[in-house]
Amino acid sequence: MPTRPVQPTISIVVPTKNEAANLREVLPRLPAVHEVIVVDGGSVDGTVQAARETLPGVRIVEQTRRGKGNALACGFEVATGDVIVMFDADGSADPAEIPVFVDALTQGADFAKGSRFAPGGGSEDITPIRRAGNAALHVVANLAFRTRFSDLCYGYNAFWRDMVPVLSLPDTRTPERADGQMHWGDGFEIETVINCRMAAADVRIVEVPSVERLRIHGETNLRTFVDGWRVLRTIFSERSRAAGIARASVAA
Repeated sequence: MPTRPVQPTISIVVPTKNEAANLREVLPRLPAVHEVIVVDGGSVDGTVQAARETLPGVRIVEQTRRGKGNALACGFEVATGDVIVMFDADGSADPAEIPVFVDALTQGADFAKGSRFAPGGGSEDITPIRRAGNAALHVVANLAFRTRFSDLCYGYNAFWRDMVPVLSLPDTRTPERADGQMHWGDGFEIETVINCRMAAADVRIVEVPSVERLRIHGETNLRTFVDGWRVLRTIFSERSRAAGIARASVAA
């Protein structure tokens, strides 16, 4: 295990697509950190310009394919801080919670997992249908990975940068698929992929209570039923992957 600093530098990775109006409100509220990385997915509303005007010194990265997962992978790849914080651009994540995530890491966790359903957490945005779906999905994931997650599909998380290899996310240099489909891990299933791979690697995971705020401007790109099925598929796929890695380890 590498030696980790008591006062780590922090990289905040913000995936974006047409979030100019939100960034103008969100970026000024971020605490002073080592770097803020805005990863843009081909925005046409001036997102990149808004980021540069609002937060001089922001790092801009253009993602290499479509999807939130690819955007995060591109951000993780260039991050130089000791700790990486995954932070949504729409105003749903509260910047004041960042120190709580970092504290969990400096106190011994490898992965600080945000939870809307842990004591002290909450959501101003989740619908009854999404709440029920999330509850069912995290029960399935807990059975599959013998975990006790209270929230599977939440995107506010933080981890030590030395954990990036554990995630083994799709190579950002791989071209788009010829059939128009996204590579596995490039879409909204990314939070589930990260949770499952951290669990399968048996790293130290601590849930951090978090309150999900309302999106400030615009509408979410999340598709409740389509993405819900994709998450369910992810759980089974990741369970199979973990079992395969375990068998290969025993054989070696």
